[in-house]
Amino acid sequence: MEYNLADLFESVVDVVPDREALLYLDHPGTGAERRLTYAELDAAANRVAHHLIDSGIRPGEHVGLHLYNGVEYLQTALGCLKARLVPVNVNYRYVQDELVYLYRDADLVGLVFEAEFTERVARARPQAPKLRHLVRVGTPPAGAPDLDALAFTDAEAAGSPERDFGPRSADDQFIIYTGGTTGMPKGVMWRQEDLFFSGMGGGAPTGEPVKKPEELAERVAAGGAGLTFFPTPPLMHGTSTLTAFIAFNFGQRVVLHRKFVPEEVLRTIEKEKVSSMSLVGDAMLRPLIDALKGPLRGTDCSSMFTVSSSGAIMSETVRKQFQELVPTVMLLDNFGSSESGFNGTATDDSGPGRGFRIRVHSRTRVVDPATHEPVAVGEVGRVAQRGHVPLGYYNDPVKSAETFFEKDGERWVLLGDMATVDEAGVVTVLGRGSQCINTGGEKVYPEEVEQALKSHPDVYDALVAGVPDEKWGNHVAAVVELRAGAARPSLEDIQTHCRNHLAGYKIPRQLVVTDRIQRSPSGKADYRWARSVAVEAAQSQPPGRVGPTGAAR
Repeated sequence: MEYNLADLFESVVDVVPDREALLYLDHPGTGAERRLTYAELDAAANRVAHHLIDSGIRPGEHVGLHLYNGVEYLQTALGCLKARLVPVNVNYRYVQDELVYLYRDADLVGLVFEAEFTERVARARPQAPKLRHLVRVGTPPAGAPDLDALAFTDAEAAGSPERDFGPRSADDQFIIYTGGTTGMPKGVMWRQEDLFFSGMGGGAPTGEPVKKPEELAERVAAGGAGLTFFPTPPLMHGTSTLTAFIAFNFGQRVVLHRKFVPEEVLRTIEKEKVSSMSLVGDAMLRPLIDALKGPLRGTDCSSMFTVSSSGAIMSETVRKQFQELVPTVMLLDNFGSSESGFNGTATDDSGPGRGFRIRVHSRTRVVDPATHEPVAVGEVGRVAQRGHVPLGYYNDPVKSAETFFEKDGERWVLLGDMATVDEAGVVTVLGRGSQCINTGGEKVYPEEVEQALKSHPDVYDALVAGVPDEKWGNHVAAVVELRAGAARPSLEDIQTHCRNHLAGYKIPRQLVVTDRIQRSPSGKADYRWARSVAVEAAQSQPPGRVGPTGAAR
C-alpha cells in the first residue's frame, strides 16, 4: 500500500463501514438532507469511477468539477482518485472567457457540472476541443441549450458499485487550480503523497504524522466517532476539499451546505453538534456574529472546539466579538496556500500594529528570493517551504521555474508572501508582494492596514489598494463597508484611528465608502476590484477627500 488518497480512504472505509461519513443539507433550497455511511460513500464513488472509465476516460486524464458544494462533488473527486483520473476544481463564478481558458489550460476531457451552469458550459465547450464527456447534476433551467450531457443520476446508476480497480500509486496527481490575485488561474500539480503530508497533515494535523500508509486505518480503528467537521467555504477552493479529506482520514463525519447562509450554519452547528468549522476570515465570521447577536441569539455552539480560517485573516476585533459569544471555542488563523498546503498558525499576539505572526513548522523558511538563502533576523524575504511540495504549475514551465527550485537535494516552493523572521523563529507575514504598495519609496502591505481599519467601530469590512499619485508614486486608499446604521466617518476620523496602530506612511490618504466589499465566494479579497473602485473615485475626488458611496461593482 502507498500514500495514495483513494487507497487511504478505502482503508478507512474497511474499518468503519457503518459510521456516518457525510451529511449534506441543501440550505437554502429544498431543505433536502442526505446522509451516507463510509460504505455508502465508497460505493457511490465506485459508481462514478466505473462510469468515467466506461466512458473512455483513461488514467492520468483530467476531469473538471464545476459544482456547488454537495455529495456529488466529493463523490466525483473520490471517484476520479479511485480510477486514477485527475480531479480539477472549476470556479463556479467564472464566465465564458475564464471557463474557456481553464478548460483548455487544464486539458479537461471530462466535466461534471451543475445544471444551473448549462448555458456557460455550452458557450465554452466548442473552444475546448479535448472536452469530450459531460455529466450534468440536476435539471437544467427552462430554455437552456441542449447539451450532449448525461444526467448524473443515470451515470451513477450505470456504474458498478464494486471496488475492483487496479493498483494505484503515490505519484498519482491531484490538481488544484488557484485564481491568485493577478493573472489567469494556475493549476498546482500535487503528487498525492506530497498533498497527504503537506495539505492533510499526514493523517494527524495536530499530532504525529503516520509513518506508514497502513497506520492510518489502524488509528481510526483504535479511536472512536464523535467529531464533525464543517467546511463552510466552497469545495471548489482547495481548503474546503482538504478539510473534508482530513476528516475522512480521521474516520469522522463531514457536514456540507450547498451555500453559506449564516443562520443555517448556526442551526446546523447546534443540531449536529459540529466540532470544528472552517471558514475564510471576517467575511464569513462577521455574518455569524451578527446572526448570534440577532435572530439566532442563544444558539448553542458549545460543541465547537475550533474555528479555523485560511485564505484570509480574522481581525482582532472580530475574533474578540466571536469569543465573547462562544467563549469555549479556539480561533485559529492558519497560514498556507494551494502551493504549500499548511505552513503554520497565527500566534496569540497577532493583530493591528504587530502584524500577522505565525509559528511555522520545520519545513518553512523566509528566504532571499534571488539566492534562496535564509534572510537575517528582521530582513524582508519570501516565505518558502521544502520537502513535500508540488511538482509545478500545469502547462506553465516559465511560472514553475520562477516558483519551484531545488536546494541541498530537496525541492522547495517560493510563495508570493513577503515576511520577516525574529530571533525566536516567529514569522511575520507582511502580505503578497504583488499587492505591495510603494508610496514615496516606502512599502505598505494592504493586509496590515486592513487589520487596523477593521478595528474601527464603524467599519464592517475593508480592502486596501494603491492608487497612482503624482507626488508619491502611489497613495494608500481604503475601500470600506460600514456597519449597518453606522455614521459615515470622515477620512480624518479613519486616519486618527489608524495612527494608533500604524506608521504615518501607512495611513490611508483616500477613503471610499461602498455599499458592499466584493470578495470571492469563499471570502478571499478581490484586490483588482478594490483598486478599480479606488482609482475611479480618485479621478473624481483628489486624495484627502472622501470618495463616493456605492462604488460600482
